[in-house]
Amino acid sequence: MLRIFMSLIFLILLFHQSVFADTNKSIAEHYFPAPQKVGEAMLTYLFWDVYHAELYASPEGWNPDKPFALSINYLRDIKGIDIADKSISEIKDQGFNNKQLLAIWQEQLREIIPDVYKGTRLTGVRDNDRNTVFYHNGKKIGEIRNPQFTLLFFNIWLGEKTSEPSLRKSLLGNS
Repeated sequence: MLRIFMSLIFLILLFHQSVFADTNKSIAEHYFPAPQKVGEAMLTYLFWDVYHAELYASPEGWNPDKPFALSINYLRDIKGIDIADKSISEIKDQGFNNKQLLAIWQEQLREIIPDVYKGTRLTGVRDNDRNTVFYHNGKKIGEIRNPQFTLLFFNIWLGEKTSEPSLRKSLLGNS
């Protein structure tokens, strides 16, 4: 009986991961052909797993000057306003200090990013026009049409000045 139960749990987890991977690829396919997972990483704070992130790019590999998708599956409940504010703080930590643009972007992020709960998936796409398009559980929820924002926003995870270099390394497939 225990063996059957454990097999069912395994199948459910496998199906759950497959559905997320399929949805991530489906979103990415709108922006570039044949998306491939470049890497994945878990963000842990103290003793808590916060989220699991996956980076998708074309078969040629990730290039910051080409479209890509970064998908984050949250493992904790977090208010959207806190995610928006932390994103702006991370952009400031990269050395960007244009207060007017930071205020505009903070307001835009606060309007776009919803509260997240365990199992919520947010995906950000860098499109062909160098803009950022946001998805919540596979549904488009907004975009910020500013190439400078796009570069700085994705550099939170993928840039050399990231506050999480080991996460960056894993996302870029260099673990």
